[in-house]
Amino acid sequence: MSPDRFFRASCLALVVTAMSFALRGEAAGSWAAEFSLTNEQVGWINGTAFWGFTLAMIFGGPLCDALGLGRIVGIAFFGHIGGILLTIFAWDYWSLYAGTLLFGIANGSVEAACNPLIATLYPNDKTTKLNHFHVWFPGGIVIGGLLAFAFGKMGLGWKWQFASMLIPAVGYGMMFLGQKFPRTERVEQGVSTGQMWVACLNPLFLLMVICMLMTAATELGPGQWIPNILTNAGVSGILVLVWITGLMAVGRQFAGAFVHRLSPMGMLLMSAVVSALGLFAMSKASGMLLFGAATIFAFGVCFFWPTMLGFVSERFPKTGALGLAVMGGAGMLSVSFVLPVMGKWYDEGIAARLAADPVAAAAAATETPVAIQAAAGLETLGKVATLPVVLAVVFLVLLLTVRKHPSKAH
Repeated sequence: MSPDRFFRASCLALVVTAMSFALRGEAAGSWAAEFSLTNEQVGWINGTAFWGFTLAMIFGGPLCDALGLGRIVGIAFFGHIGGILLTIFAWDYWSLYAGTLLFGIANGSVEAACNPLIATLYPNDKTTKLNHFHVWFPGGIVIGGLLAFAFGKMGLGWKWQFASMLIPAVGYGMMFLGQKFPRTERVEQGVSTGQMWVACLNPLFLLMVICMLMTAATELGPGQWIPNILTNAGVSGILVLVWITGLMAVGRQFAGAFVHRLSPMGMLLMSAVVSALGLFAMSKASGMLLFGAATIFAFGVCFFWPTMLGFVSERFPKTGALGLAVMGGAGMLSVSFVLPVMGKWYDEGIAARLAADPVAAAAAATETPVAIQAAAGLETLGKVATLPVVLAVVFLVLLLTVRKHPSKAH
């Protein structure tokens, strides 16, 4: 298989991963009603996909060299098929939880295998190619979001929407089937497993892991709640998510120009500042103004994930697949915690407003007023803005202290 075909197959696998993010966000309200769940419980279910992702990254990353990239891709394929089917036929909270966990493990396996695969295929252009690969994360969310919107208009519920993921899942499975995968860059360079682990203890690398906790929570936490929250605020939440992720896909496609002009750390500083502004703007907007605020947020989070991976891979090549797995795993782990926290903030915001408005509280005996749900949800998005503010300070310090051109000696 040529490098370009490996790349295209990896992108299709990432499309399946990304579609699940959009479809879970759209299904959140239906799950709450169908299975009698609270917003916090829905947050725990969706959060399961993220810590399942982390589980696969942390274990799959170090095993990429021992088992081979092809076997990790195989785990992803069977996990995706099983996770889709178990979710479609779920009957209660725990079956939804299990299906989402299996899907999360599959998603993590895609990242565990495909990030080092692409770093190996394109050793002289890692940050740009990883941005191009990660175009298909927002791209897949756009595909999933538009399908959810179209299926909803046709009266086809969340089960049909989840079933649509079987098509690209089978597609990437067929593209990878029987192909000979290359050895990882770390193995090709003769870096030992011990050296790989030691490289991951570098203080700057560990600081970047901590930052990854916050960048991922900023990008993916709001994305999972936006379809639910913004629908109550006078717009189609799923279309806002499609808009955000569509802009992200376009931005990542042209990442090379930004990398060469700003440097990876400069991009991360810019991203943190713009993300904070976007979240704060969304917390204060309503109706069609939410699309404007969402545009700011989209350009803020656009480069976070791939640039974090590219910076670490370029500056610490000896960390190999393990380094990329630790970064991706840390990011997804943080989202698994921020989702139920956001759900709790959402529930508490609704409860506080009902307590302050007896008339609304009486009406809520049958259904919580939409205006109260909208206000509580937008307030929740505003609270998340604290994370990119902290990141902006950290990245500014690093920009002033870390060399613009990373050393290959680490």
